[in-house]
Amino acid sequence: MQKRLVGATLGIAALALATTAAAQFKPDELIQYRQAGYLFMSWNMGKIKVNLDRDYNEAQVADAANAIAAIANSGMGALFVPGTEHDIGEVKTHVKPAFFENPDDVRELAMDFNQKANELAKVAQNGDPNAVGAAFGEVGKACKACHDKYRAD
Repeated sequence: MQKRLVGATLGIAALALATTAAAQFKPDELIQYRQAGYLFMSWNMGKIKVNLDRDYNEAQVADAANAIAAIANSGMGALFVPGTEHDIGEVKTHVKPAFFENPDDVRELAMDFNQKANELAKVAQNGDPNAVGAAFGEVGKACKACHDKYRAD
């Protein structure tokens, strides 16, 4: 119970800091920061996939899963503010404007992704490649659900 309370408190603090920090940056910087977060998660998803396809390294998988969960829970939603829905100069965004028009759906997708990322991190600690593979697949489905609706080609 105490771990949940500490986790919730840290999550709220991170969101507050992210929201405050987002207000200090220009829209093009916010696009770049969110893209960096997603790129980092993608790189870690690739590390897990390689481990599932080849020689499984429990420590590498756990580290990658923890990195994905950390970014997923970092308050990245604060980087999606008005003014970041379109390309800005040389900075291109991959988000469709519809993302900003459907906050309830986006919130639901984000919460599902966070839950799946947290589950992957939890399962990865146990070192069972089959369980990790199943949880990894669920994270991929959560990514795809948002990409299919809100990511431009």
